[in-house]
Order: sequence, then C-alpha cells, then structure tokens
Amino acid sequence: MSRRALAAVVLIAGLAGCSSDDASTNSTPAPGQDSGTDAVGTDAGGAAGDGATAKDGSQDGPKPEGGAGKDGGGGQGGAPDGGDAATEAEADAPAGPPTVLFPRTSIEASELAILVNDDDPQSVAVADYYQKARGVPPANVIHVKAPLANNWPQADFIAAKVQVDSTVPAGVQAYAISWTKPYLVDCMSVVSAFALGFDTKYCNTKGGCQPTAAVDYYDSDSTHPFTDHQIRPAMMLVGADTDKSKAVIDKGAAADATFPTGDGYFLRTTDTARSVRYPDFQSTVQEWTHADGLTLQYLDNSGGTGSNVIENKSNVLFYLTGLASVPSIDTLQYLPGAVADHLTSYGGQVPTSGQMSIAKWLEAGATASFGTVVEPCNYQQKFPVASKLLHHYFRGETILEAYWKSVHWPGEGNFAGEPLAKPWGSKASFAADTLTIETTILRPNVTYELRSAPAATGPWTVVVAGIVVTQYQFKTITHQPATAAFYKLVEAGQP
Repeated sequence: MSRRALAAVVLIAGLAGCSSDDASTNSTPAPGQDSGTDAVGTDAGGAAGDGATAKDGSQDGPKPEGGAGKDGGGGQGGAPDGGDAATEAEADAPAGPPTVLFPRTSIEASELAILVNDDDPQSVAVADYYQKARGVPPANVIHVKAPLANNWPQADFIAAKVQVDSTVPAGVQAYAISWTKPYLVDCMSVVSAFALGFDTKYCNTKGGCQPTAAVDYYDSDSTHPFTDHQIRPAMMLVGADTDKSKAVIDKGAAADATFPTGDGYFLRTTDTARSVRYPDFQSTVQEWTHADGLTLQYLDNSGGTGSNVIENKSNVLFYLTGLASVPSIDTLQYLPGAVADHLTSYGGQVPTSGQMSIAKWLEAGATASFGTVVEPCNYQQKFPVASKLLHHYFRGETILEAYWKSVHWPGEGNFAGEPLAKPWGSKASFAADTLTIETTILRPNVTYELRSAPAATGPWTVVVAGIVVTQYQFKTITHQPATAAFYKLVEAGQP
C-alpha cells in the first residue's frame, strides 16, 4: 500500500534510559551525559514529536539550510558511502509511517515526584490536579506534614526530608512542590533544601554579603540530575489560592511543543545594584540575533532617558530585569512557557513579599520565575544567567532543568512555576515519501547524522551525514525517499 494512502497515525513513546542504538537495551548514563532516546512515530502527511506546530505557531516552519542532493541536512548533506545498501534495506521495509528516535533532552513525567502537604488543603488539591494534568504516576505522589507558615524549622524539615528520601521511588530525578508555604527552611529556600539537602554552606549565616556553595549541576548536560549529580531539582507550584496554582499548571502544559520564536526582553534599569546582569543580557541578545534564532531585545535605561519597564506587549516569552518591584506586568500577554524574573532581595518570598513576590509574575501569566528568600546581595551567581537559561531551554529541556542549570549558587533561591513546561525539542512529519525533521536540540559545531534501519535493533545505516549548525537555531532536516521503518538522529560517532 502506498504511504500516501495511509490514514494519519501518530505514535509517541519515550524510551528514557535506552541506548540510542538499541531501544530494547537499558544502559547506565555516564555522569553529565545524555542517555536514551525519544521515539516518535510520524503520520502520513502530518507531524508528531516534541513539536506539533511550526516554530512560530504558523504553517510556515523553519527553512532547511540547503544540503546536497535529495537529503537537505546542512553541512555536507547527502548520503554517504553505503547509501545503496540503505536504499535496498528501506525498500524491503513494510509500508507505514516511520518511527523517529531523537536523543533524550529532558526528564519525563514518570521521573518527577510531587510533594504534597497533607495539612494544607490547597496543597492537596494542587497536587491532585497536577498529577492528573501531567500523568505523573500515583506512586510518585509523596505525602508530608509541613507547617502552614513561611518558615519550616530546620530540625522539623530534616525529619520530613528523611521520610521523603526513604519513600521516593527509584528513578525519580526531580520534585514538584505543591504548596506555597512554607517557602523557607531557616536560611535556605524550601526547593533548594529538598533538592540539595539542608546545609548551611548553601546559605549565608555570617551576616553581611557572603558567597554560598556552588552546585555542579550548573550548566550541566545531564538529563538525570539525581543519577549524575545526586540532587533532585525542585520547583514550587506557587499560587495565592488553588485556582491561581491551577492556572500556572495549565499555562505550562500549554507550552509543550509550541516552538515559539520570541519575544524576549532583557532590561538594564536605573537601579544599578539590581542591574548587574546586564553584560550577560547584552551578549545573550547578540548571540541569538541571527536567522532562525529567537527574537530578543536588550533595553538599556541606565541613563534614565527611557523606561525601566515594558508595557502593553504581546507574545512575551522572556522578561528579565532588575528592580525591587516591576510595574505594568499585568499589561503584558505572556506566551505559554514564558519566563520572567527580577533581581531583588526577597522576590522568592511567596505569595507576598515586602518587595514584589515572584508569585506576581505567575499571576500575570508567566510560566516560571525565580527569586531569593533571604538577603543574597547582588552576587550574579545567586540569580539566573540568561545565556545559560536560553541554551538549555531551547535545546528541549524542561523549564525546571533549564532554570536550575542557570543558577550557580542556588541555595537561597526559590524556583516557582510549572516544572515540566517544554516548548522546544524535535518533531517529525512524513508526506509524499519525504521525512521532515524540525528540531532545536542540535549543539553548535557538533556533527550529527540521520540513520535508518528496518527495525529498532538495527542494523543502522547513515542516510544523511554532515548535519551541523554553527549557532543555536531552528533546523530542518529532510530525507527522501524515506521508506525505512525506523530513523534516528544522533551525534556522528555515537552508537
């Protein structure tokens, strides 16, 4: 039967923990390295995968970058030696939409545990809603008893942490915390206390301005944070009430596979002390200003001749700034998956603070935010680094992972929002014997290749070689005729 005559079928299956050359064989990842693949079955004339729309949400996707012959892969393109053998293998494959395997780029819902405070009705309701919304296994819902107060005293917290550690299922890599209070464990944020374990090295106990301990998860390539780094990054499902927390969850789930292109705003304000991140803001915008990049703006009002804020903007994807309180955030329309934060001392106190709480960003429509719960001073290492955040988020990581990887000294900071929001990644579509892959996961200056096989176990043959990008960007890869049952995108030289 011709593939053109096939009814549309979409098959999506995560193969976490499987080696890229044998989907049926488990392997243990080396520290800092990705392991496993995501398997996506394309449909005839449709699309499937991490993305369901073109990169800007329209029907016009990112444009391919040339390539030799029929295979537009960028770089060298074309089929290498052995292409005839690949064609013969494909010709023998059964008709049907192919399954496409992509490198693993993030944790999955099955690897997330939800912490619920049984003494807090809002926490119970939010945990139940989130578990169902994201398909988190019921066994991954862990019950604790915490005070309905801002602070969770260290001794009481440690007892609860011991209980959680003894209960959490094997394989869980991260936490979603379903309450808004307590947000503090003496001098640490509650998310860092659960992620790292309570330790005064992660917070300032000496007074004044002091550095705190670094975490080696910063800018890591790992997709197994607990396996590789012995931490379980956490994020709070913050809301002043249950409905506000549910709205954050809905916004995060709506972000998945949307492939947005912008807009992002990075502001240097007249508040000099709170604008210390501006050099990274500048370089981040410069790095992404290219074809198939993101639409970002650096706005410098350090001289006071303009405005310290943006107003009445739509399609806001990033808004990073430095002020004690940010006016007009409710005049903005935020895209699902949007990240917004302001460098100030007490933004991580939720849902209210003497300064502006990060809960206000979420109420305004952002999907995730970050702020500190005790006086951090303006050490840049205690706040998100925009360049790192965008690198990891764009390459298909969840906002939980990307945000955590952008903060080098996270002990005093609260991460709030919907942990599994994942706007970018890879998607595949099939039409008229042509396989089209649209992806954002490629690392700059790393060579990739597309391989085909008649079965998930192989044998694998390269059909598109020399796939290279020189910067972070949306990338289209095509292969025709695509008649094999299985394809996978891998780094050249990998199994």
